[in-house]
Amino acid sequence: MKVELINHTLDPDRAAAHAALTCYKENVPDKEGMDMNLVREILKKIKDSGHHSVIEHSSFTFSVIGVSRALTHQLVRHRIASYSQQSQRYVDIDDFDPVIPYSVLDNEHNARIYNEFMKKVREVYIDLKKDIPLEDARYVLPNATKTNIIVTMNARELWHFFSLRCCRRAQWEIREMANKMLDLCKEVSPIIFEDAGAPCLRGPCPEGEEFSCGKPLGKGHQ
Repeated sequence: MKVELINHTLDPDRAAAHAALTCYKENVPDKEGMDMNLVREILKKIKDSGHHSVIEHSSFTFSVIGVSRALTHQLVRHRIASYSQQSQRYVDIDDFDPVIPYSVLDNEHNARIYNEFMKKVREVYIDLKKDIPLEDARYVLPNATKTNIIVTMNARELWHFFSLRCCRRAQWEIREMANKMLDLCKEVSPIIFEDAGAPCLRGPCPEGEEFSCGKPLGKGHQ
């Protein structure tokens, strides 16, 4: 899996703080001239008050390469986002290199039957596409098939995404991707995403005792 931040709002923290001041001040200072201590103070008040609409003005675009279709089926459920995904109608999946879950790799028997099945899938796919269009041959491809996708989300939706997908209860592959995305966001927007991530970093688990993993990450243990 390769995750890159390929584009983002220029100076995302200042952009969000500037939007917040526009709501509450008659005369708003130039964004570039805003002191970072002021930006931090404003964004803390914004996050504490729940007035999160202003951080929607900061957006982030990621390139995600070599993840499974199982992951992207989960990802596109986050509807406040834009996606551009590799097409199986136009891209020949001849070089079939499936994602293999760690739980499969940890067991020799499971790894063997998994790889045997994937080898058969590749053979069937290659055979079928000799006589039928790729868009029909792709019907035999499994969720493990690797794909590439471009994702754009604003900071508010990313906060929601990280709360759900950085949680230990999230599926392992999308959790791995979410944590990589969060690390990249923190590099360019350290104030907005300062305490983003699984909810147990900020307080009690919202899943309740019945559904909690029982292993809160705790502050600083992302």
